[in-house]
Amino acid sequence: MIPRMDIKLSSAKGRWVIFTTVLGSSMALLDSTIVNVALPHIGDDLHTKLSDLQWTVNAYTLTLAALILLGGSLGDRYGRRRIFVLGVVWFALGSLLCGVAPSASLLVVARAFQGVGGALLVPGSLAIIQSSFHPDDRARAVGVWSGLGGVGAAVGPFLGGWLVDGPGWRWVFLINVPLAALCVPVALRHVPESRDPAHHGSFDATGAALGAFSLGLVTYALISKALWAGGLGVLVGIAFVVLEKRRADPMLPLSIFRSRLFTSVNVVTLCVYAAFGGFFFLASLQLQVVVGYSALGAGAALLPTTVLMLLLSARSGALAERIGPRIPLTVGPLLCASGMLLMLRVGRGSSYLPDVLPALVVQGMGMVALVAPLTATVLGSVDNSRAGLASGINNAAARAAGLLAVAALPLLAGMGPDAFRSATQFGAAFDRAMPMCAGVLVLGSLIAFFSVRKPVGRPVAPLQAESKINCTLSAPPLESGVTERTTDP
Repeated sequence: MIPRMDIKLSSAKGRWVIFTTVLGSSMALLDSTIVNVALPHIGDDLHTKLSDLQWTVNAYTLTLAALILLGGSLGDRYGRRRIFVLGVVWFALGSLLCGVAPSASLLVVARAFQGVGGALLVPGSLAIIQSSFHPDDRARAVGVWSGLGGVGAAVGPFLGGWLVDGPGWRWVFLINVPLAALCVPVALRHVPESRDPAHHGSFDATGAALGAFSLGLVTYALISKALWAGGLGVLVGIAFVVLEKRRADPMLPLSIFRSRLFTSVNVVTLCVYAAFGGFFFLASLQLQVVVGYSALGAGAALLPTTVLMLLLSARSGALAERIGPRIPLTVGPLLCASGMLLMLRVGRGSSYLPDVLPALVVQGMGMVALVAPLTATVLGSVDNSRAGLASGINNAAARAAGLLAVAALPLLAGMGPDAFRSATQFGAAFDRAMPMCAGVLVLGSLIAFFSVRKPVGRPVAPLQAESKINCTLSAPPLESGVTERTTDP
């Protein structure tokens, strides 16, 4: 019989597990917070167009969003530590390729490669925590992991700005290599292996490929204004849905969308994270290109949203448990929309305290209000056995929304290929883009008001309440759906 693993958080082994998973997940978390800050410097150094900067962000998001469900399944079958370590190594190699890329096209390819590593790494981090610790310590372990991850997110903008202004933008990627070199041996020595012995189904690799291909074609159509690619992407998307409907063990079981609440919350997720993705892509450019901030200044300027989420998300989750998710998911997007409209005051000659900070504080409070309740509602809208799947779908939906927003928003706002080199052109386009982001958030608020009610299928457990403090701007936090946790010697 395979023994259960009941590591105590206070033990040396428990501290090593926390250290390893925080270090590994911080690589992917830092990537989501510091690459945007480096975009103007990447564009100048590699002589790129705006579309290349869009692909620098989207190539990573594309492979990560398309493969994250598959990455979790691989860990359940072949071992969570094994897939986690593979993801760390893969991510580090992708980061190295990004750091030495001599051209924009090779940088984009390397970013897609890096995203595959992220899809293996991101689900494994929390799954290792949940499968390793004693049940009495599991909630606290997730809380520690989430809190330290939030600190990493807060450090990210400072670190990214310092690297860009100092040794150069390439070190935004190269810094992952020494982190991985430290993480891998510690994981192999101190983290126990675990897997799900009941996981014997085949992998839906075809579904994952079709999903990635469809998203890639639509993204290409939006960035390159290629109608044929958009049409083909829609057809491939239809083929993906037909395949998932017919497969006995699909990557995306369509039956989960029979829950009206689950479907509604995911539509809200699409609206919210589309706006977030577009905003954070453009805001760092606006602060550097138009306002004249350095990379470090731009990274630091955007910090209030992360700090507010780090400090207040757990309380927001507790409030939502008492009053239900409808009010937070209605009010939160409206606050975020107000913050984005306040960004219209940010332009040439703007000052941080009267112009930039109020907008970011209002938006940060909106994110505090909605992110934790959104995650809890997704988990509460399905049976306990499908919580991990529901969380993975919600996370992938958020990343796909951000992907499409980064592709579509510059087109809709009328940004030319060299707009980021002209303060006048970029500032005018930014002013057109912010009301669009705000409008999508208002739509999400209306959907939440009319369709979201308190979850009745699955109460929010203490574990989820603790994990809500995980601070993320690109997608809701993942939740492992492991119910029976076993370990190998």
